Amino acid sequence: MLRPRIIPVLLLQKLSLVKTQNFKHPKYIGDPINAVKIFNDLKADELVFLDIDASKEKRTISLELVKDIGEEANMPFAVGGGIRSLETIRAIIAAGAEKVVINSYAVENPDFIAEAAATFGSSTIAVCIDVKKKFLSGIKTWSHGGSKASAYSPVEFAKLMEEKGAGEIIIQSIERDGEMNGYDIELIKQISEAVTIPVIALGGAGNVAHLKEGAEKGFANGLAAGSMFVYQGPKRGVLISYPERI
Repeated sequence: MLRPRIIPVLLLQKLSLVKTQNFKHPKYIGDPINAVKIFNDLKADELVFLDIDASKEKRTISLELVKDIGEEANMPFAVGGGIRSLETIRAIIAAGAEKVVINSYAVENPDFIAEAAATFGSSTIAVCIDVKKKFLSGIKTWSHGGSKASAYSPVEFAKLMEEKGAGEIIIQSIERDGEMNGYDIELIKQISEAVTIPVIALGGAGNVAHLKEGAEKGFANGLAAGSMFVYQGPKRGVLISYPERI
C-alpha cells in the first residue's frame, strides 16, 4: 500500500488564517503566507486552503491571495471557497493552484462538476462533502459552511460526484471538526467503499495514531487535518507542525 498523503487544511477568513470547532468560533491563527513558508520547510505533501465565508457571502476566494500562495508554495495546493464558474476555476489554476475544492455549488448544481471535469480534467476537481446529523433525518450532506442541509446522504452524494467526474472526495465530519478526538472512521470507510476515486479523510484528527487509523481502518487515500497541524498542547497554543512519518 502506498503511503497516504498527509494534508494540512488551512481555513481562511478575511485573508487571515483561522481555526474553527464544529464549523463555529473561528480563532485567529496567523498569516497564511507565513504558514506556507513553514510547511515548505517541513516538506508537507500538499496543502488545502478553504475560504470559510465565501459561499455564504456570495463571493470567491481571493485570487490575489491564491497568487501569493502560488509564488511561495513548494508543494501542490488546492483552494476552495465560493467557486461557481469555469472562469473562476481557470483563474485559480492560472494563479498556481493544482486543484480546486468545490462544496456548496456541487450540492446546488451537480452537473457543474461534470462541466468542470470535462473542461479541466477530473484530477483538477475535488469535492468536499461536509457531513453531520440532521434532526429526524439522519446523516446528511451540508453546504454553505454547514448551514444548509441537503437531501443527499454522504454515500449517495459521493457516488453522484464520482459519476459526474470528480477526481477526489474530501469527506469531512462537521461534528468532529476541531475536536481532535479522531476521525469518524465508519463514515470514511463507507465513502471509501462506495467510490473508486481517492478519498481524503478530514475532521477530528489530533495525533499520528488518528492518521494511521484513517488509513488502516477507513481506507483513506489521504489524511487531512487542521487543528493537529496548528495547535500544540492541551491549551492549544499556536504552533505549526507536521509529522515526519506515520
